[in-house]
Formats: sequence, structure tokens, C-alpha cells
Amino acid sequence: MLSSLVSNGQPSASDRSELEVPWWSFTKTLLAATALCLVRDGRLGLDSSILDQPFTLRQLLRHEAGLADYGELADYHAAVANDEAAWSVEEMMQRLDGARLRYSPGTGWRYSNVGYLLIGRLIEQVTDLSLEEAVDRYALTPLGLSSVRFAKTRADLRNAHLGNGSNYDPGWVYHGLLIGPISQSALFLDRLLAGHLLPAGLLQEMQVAKALGGPIPGRPWLAPGYGLGLMQGSIEGGFTLCGHTGCGPGGVIAVYRICDGGASACCAVFDAGTPEGAVEVLVVEKLLQALR
Repeated sequence: MLSSLVSNGQPSASDRSELEVPWWSFTKTLLAATALCLVRDGRLGLDSSILDQPFTLRQLLRHEAGLADYGELADYHAAVANDEAAWSVEEMMQRLDGARLRYSPGTGWRYSNVGYLLIGRLIEQVTDLSLEEAVDRYALTPLGLSSVRFAKTRADLRNAHLGNGSNYDPGWVYHGLLIGPISQSALFLDRLLAGHLLPAGLLQEMQVAKALGGPIPGRPWLAPGYGLGLMQGSIEGGFTLCGHTGCGPGGVIAVYRICDGGASACCAVFDAGTPEGAVEVLVVEKLLQALR
């Protein structure tokens, strides 16, 4: 297990915290932050239809656009387990029937990696930059992070702390797979939620979450929800947990922040071979200890 803690904005030393790990779906939080920087700069609108589609950026960011997810495909999981090369985007979308909306935008909720693939394409279209360049320019560099990159080939993951995912093709993560030290993920989330990147109003919009029901067995959520690239909801003790969990063949990463009055703590944990709920519970334990 690798972990890193930021308490009241100050990082604490953590053993092996500089080992690279895949950030899995925590990448979504950085894509969301990048897109919201473009909203901040007047280059995108949260509630305008985009990409000639009947959904908005807000609906994409909050998984309310009506899109399906390739995680539903048994063949996808079989191909990943067999260490096969990733399908092209076109093949994946054809297998998924990904252009067909499963519900009218704004009327339901369905977690969709395809939605974040479209967000990445939108970012590239608006900025005329590669996704890697745009995320670096708008999200990473402004928050002082320099050791984070996109993994694009198996070789890019060669030196990562990966558990049983050592021969994984990162092309299977169609919205892009960020990789970096666990400490950098905690710093990013802490600085983002502390208001160092987005204006207060837009940061507040980011944290308006769609309620997703009641407690989830084995996980710390009492009332889970999803905001704009953020998993957010209440936990025991009256706290609101905000961040993102991601999982893949190489393990689970969970990066979350809580506040108590003027105090804050942000923790990132990466572990291989442990269920995502157990990693989230461990993060909550570390966060509560930090606030005592």
C-alpha cells in the first residue's frame, strides 16, 4: 500500500510516496478541472449543447448525458484480462453502440467513461492542444505539479507500481490514463478544492452533486453523490467526503478531502488486490485521524 497525506495544505512525508501509480478514474477529476478552466475563461459554457449533441458539458461531467459505458461489455473485460491490445475508439464505440443514448440527457444517471472520452475530445478541440498539453497547461502547472503524465503505451507503465497489471495496455482507458506519484494526486485535489485553480462560484458548481441513493455496503458513503468530476457525499461524523476513486487491473486509487471548520485533510491511497470500498474506508480512517 502507498499513501500520502496533506494536512491543512501541508504535505507530510510518506514512505515510497514518489513511486508512480496509475491514477485510473481519478484522471476524470483532472479532465473536469481542465474543462472548468475553459468555462472560467469563457471558452466553454456549462449548459450549452456541445459537439453537435443533445447534451451539455455539465451533463457529461456529472454522468447525466444518457451515454452507455464500455465497462458493460463482457468482451472488454475478457480482452483486458488476456493482455490484448486496446481496440480503436471506433471499434469500441461500434461494439457498444455508443452513439445511441440510453436515456434523455438530464433525466437519469449512468456512469460513463465514454462521456469523459468526449470531454477529452472537446478540450482538444477548444484549445487546439493535445489532451496531455491541455491538462498540463490548465490544471497541473498552475497547481505546481510537474511529475504527472499520460500513459499511452505498455512501456509507459513499466516502472509503475502496478500489482497484476504490469502488461496492461493503457489504451483501454479511452479518456486517458494519468500516471504519477501518489503524493501528487493528494496535492492536486487539496489545492483544487482549496480554491487555487477555479473561482469560488465555479468550484461550488463542481461540488453540486447528483444524489445517488443511500449507504453502499462495504463503502464509507452514507449518501453518495456525483458532482462535476467528483465523487461526493456524506460519511459518519457529519463530514462530506469529496474526491474520486479509480480502479483497474493494477490496483485501486482513492483520493479524498474533508474539512472541519477551518481545518482540512486530504489523503490518497493506492493498493493492489484490495476492493475499492476497503481502500476508501482506509482513506477515511486516515483523514479522521489527521483532523483529531
